[in-house]
Parts: sequence; structure tokens; C-alpha cells
Amino acid sequence: MGVQDIISLLGALSIFLFGMSTMTNGLEQLASGRLAKLLEKLTDNIFKGVLLGAVVAGVVHSSAATTVMCIGFVNAGILQLQQAVGVIMGANIGTTITAQILRLGDLSSDNLFISLLKPDMLGPIMVFVGILFYSFFNKGQKKVVGQVFIGLGLLFVGIKSMEHAMLPLTELEAFRTMFVHFSNPVLGIAVGALVTALIQSSTASVGILQALAANGMVNFSTALPIIMGQNIGTCITAIISSVGANRNAKRTAAVHLYFNIIGTTVFLILLYGLNSVIGFSFWNATMNRGSIADLHSIFNILCTLLLLPFNRQLVKLVELTIPDNGASGAAVSSVLDPRFLSSPSVALERARTVVIQMAELAQKNYHLAIGLLNHYDSKCLHQLNDQEELLDSMEVGLDDYLIHLSRQPLNSHDSDMVSNLLHALSDFERIGDYSVNLSESATALHDKELVLSPEAQNELDHVSAAVSEALSAAVAAYQTHDPRAAFRIEPLEEVVDLITACLRERHVERLKTGSCTVEVGTQFLEILINLERISDHCSNAGVRVLHEGAPADSLIRQDPHAYLHQLHHGDSTDFETQFAEAKAKYYQPIA
Repeated sequence: MGVQDIISLLGALSIFLFGMSTMTNGLEQLASGRLAKLLEKLTDNIFKGVLLGAVVAGVVHSSAATTVMCIGFVNAGILQLQQAVGVIMGANIGTTITAQILRLGDLSSDNLFISLLKPDMLGPIMVFVGILFYSFFNKGQKKVVGQVFIGLGLLFVGIKSMEHAMLPLTELEAFRTMFVHFSNPVLGIAVGALVTALIQSSTASVGILQALAANGMVNFSTALPIIMGQNIGTCITAIISSVGANRNAKRTAAVHLYFNIIGTTVFLILLYGLNSVIGFSFWNATMNRGSIADLHSIFNILCTLLLLPFNRQLVKLVELTIPDNGASGAAVSSVLDPRFLSSPSVALERARTVVIQMAELAQKNYHLAIGLLNHYDSKCLHQLNDQEELLDSMEVGLDDYLIHLSRQPLNSHDSDMVSNLLHALSDFERIGDYSVNLSESATALHDKELVLSPEAQNELDHVSAAVSEALSAAVAAYQTHDPRAAFRIEPLEEVVDLITACLRERHVERLKTGSCTVEVGTQFLEILINLERISDHCSNAGVRVLHEGAPADSLIRQDPHAYLHQLHHGDSTDFETQFAEAKAKYYQPIA
């Protein structure tokens, strides 16, 4: 085998691995949102978990990708460790679908349809179809479908190229002798685990084994330990993925490892023990693509059936291995798990969860600040400042997470969502900042023993109540995707602007008549400014919720500023009605 053959082999392997990666990424983009919803609804029923894991791994053609997704959900607190066990067991079954697809290369027939199903024909056809989709559709799911076709086609092209590249090896006696040694179970398992760990895909390493089998170089006693080792080697992806995750996520990775090690050990002892006593007739039988695929599937199914009744004991084993340190609670960093970045729709849903948490926290701080203006309490001030630090931390973490997410291949909808969430987190963080400003005004009034006049206090009560309703509507709009709550914000914001403009004029008159001191007046104006700005950010948040749910050809999607201009100039009966109601509720009593 010359240098040219080695280079050809490396090129074929590269095509195969690139095809696997391209297909998997495309399938994840198509299915990630649906998979997330399925996983979130998973119950403690272990059988449903196994079925779900098999379906997910079959869809994305990767048990490692499914396990990594599981680790992410456990890390985020969406799944419990017990629920994840079934998914992981099922994933080992689902990942065998690729080997079953690749066995099509063993089909033999003069029928044109059957011939087209063989990898050397099907591969180029699928790549061509995929290129057409990928080139002529600039966005949306059709482009991703093209990516999946390209990946699957390259998978077929790669494995056929590997077969041709490895053909000269069959003529080398040294290679034949070396490969016979793989029938040693310990060496075979080690080789299978090492190769799979290096390329981080048991599906790909089984495909390589199938390519060798196509040249008649693999028998049962050689294939069995290698396939066993491949199941262990694929755990490296999950182990790497669990680095930096919480304790239960690390346990999830350990479940994957222990499951494969225990299954391999049991069947290694059982099969080799029986063969030494009985002597299986098929032990030295030559394997082809189909028999390799069947062996891979049967082994994983039997391992699952063996360990399924002991799923709770498996959980106890990993809990003993990785004991609890007494820590509790899921941090924001767990919710914003980097593992979700490869599945944008899942990552966006987690990011939206944190935005909602920020909105609720900002709302709490606003109410604390208003409470301080009415009745100063140092404990409430301390709580507000602690929550403000958390709000700032969430803003930094989420901003960084969304920036990383924006670098992933996103469709137009997901890209808009990233932009909307970036603006939303900024709005709610700024509301928190303005609440701190309100608390500082309350502290200044308290420390200097200054008191607002009953008239000024009554005015602030009305405007702060209007802002409170606008903020409640903004939070509700994000919690429930409610466009009606979002629409209610703008009439309230208009009333807040009307009240604050009126109160500024009154305040100037009080200063002129001497009924208000400069020190008190300064704080009064500062409070008005912060209330108005909080109202403005509520308006921004509401517009973005309306923008998100509106049709693509609507004015708010095309030009949000023009949409707001129309609202404020009498082009909406609903707006005028709600504005009149808010005006009567908050402005008329102090007018």
C-alpha cells in the first residue's frame, strides 16, 4: 500500500466524518425544538424514556449527541437523573440506524431501483439533490433539508471511497495478521474504544468497520470486541460535555459510561465463556456490512434489555460514585448551558426563561423601591441591592450566551429572536437600574429627614401605580407570549408621559410660591424622571412582544416606529379606548 493509497484513505475518512457531522447538524436544526418539548414532557416511566431516546438518537444519528443533550437538560433542571437513564439506554439502540442504512451497499440486483439504493449510486444522487436545495433556498427549513441530504450523501460517498482505498490492504499479509489479533477481546475492545474516542462517534467507527467488512477482512470474533469497545469509546463525548456542569449532569455522563462498561463486561464473559464450552459455529464466520449492522443492533438491544430492570440500581451506583456535596438550587449558568448552543431553538427557549426571570426580578425591585418611598426600611433596601447584583449578573451571562448563539447557523426567525431577547434583557436590566435610582432618592429623603407634601405624595402614588400596571403587563406579555398584555402597555405609557409633564409644571409653580424646598423638589423631579424611563422601557418590551408575534408583512414588523406613530395619532380604536380608561384611572383624579 503506497502513499497515494494512504492519502486516498485519509480523504475518504474525512469525507465520511464530514458527511456525518453535516447530516447531524442539519437534523438537529430541523428537530431540536420538537425534541426539547418531548424531553421536557418526559415522565418517570422508564419505558417511555427508552423509546424516546431511541427515536431521538435515530433522528440525529448519534447516541453521543442525544446523551449530550440529556446532560444539558439535567444540568438545567429540566430532566431528573432517573428520567435521563431511560433516554440514554434508548439512545444506544437508536444510534444503530445509520449502520442499518449503510448495509444497503450489500444489495445485489440488476433492478434499476435496487441499484439506485446502493451507496455508490445513492450517495452522489443525494449530494446533488442536497446541493440544489442548499443553493437555491437561501433560508428556512428547505436549506437545512439540503444540508441533511448533502451530509447523508457524503456519508455514502465516504464509505464507498474507504472501501476502495482499503482494498490494497487486503493483499498485505502483515495487515491480515495484525487484524487477526483484534480477535483478542481485550485488544479488540481497546482498539474499538480508542478509535471511537478519537473521532467521537461510534456510528462513524462502525461505518469504518463496515467498510473493512465489505472487503472480507472481518469475522465475528474480530468484530464483537471492537463493537463492544466502540460503545465504551463513544462515552468520551458525554464525559467531555459534563466538565464544568453540575453534579447531576456529571452523574448523567457516568450513567452512559457505566451502562456500556457493565453491558460489555457481562456479554464478554457470557459469550466467550459459552464459546469455550460449546464452540459457536459462527465464531469465525466472515462478516459483511449487513451482519456488522445486525451485530451492532442486537448487542445494544440486549444490553438495554439486560440493564433496564436495574435502572434504579444504576442511578444509585453513580450517586455513590459521585456523592452529593449538599449544594442545592440551579444557577443561571446551569439554565444557560453551552450544550444547548448547538440546538438553537432549545437555547432560545432557555434564554427566554432567563429574560422572564429578569423581568420578574426587575418588577420585585420596582415594588421594593416604591415601598421605600412610602415607608423607608433598611432591610428592604438591602434586599433590593442584593437582587440588583443578581440582575446585573444575569444580564452579563445572558448577553454573552446570546452573542455566542448568534454565531451559530440560525434561520431568520431564530435570528430575530436573538435580537429581541438582547433588547429585552437590556430593558429589564435598565428597569432594575432605575429602581435603584428610586431607592437612592428614598434614602436621600430619609437621611436628610425630608418629607414630600401630601399633594406631591398623592401625585407620585398615581403615576407610580400607572407605571406598576405597565410593568405588570410587560412581565405578563413575556411570561405567556400574550399580545393583548403587550398592547395594553402603550396606552399606559402615554398616560405616564401626560402625568409627568403635568407634574413638572406643577412642581415649578410650587417652587415659585415657596411651598416646596429645592432639596425636596430635586428628589421629586428625580423620582419623576426614573418613573418615566421605567415606563419607556416597558413600552420597548411590549413592542418587541408584538413584533415577535405579528405577520411578516405587518407594519410593526416592517417599521415599529411608524406603528407607534399611528397608534399615538388616532389610527387605533382599541388604543384610544384603553388610553381613555387609563387616563380616567390615573390622570383625572389628580388633574
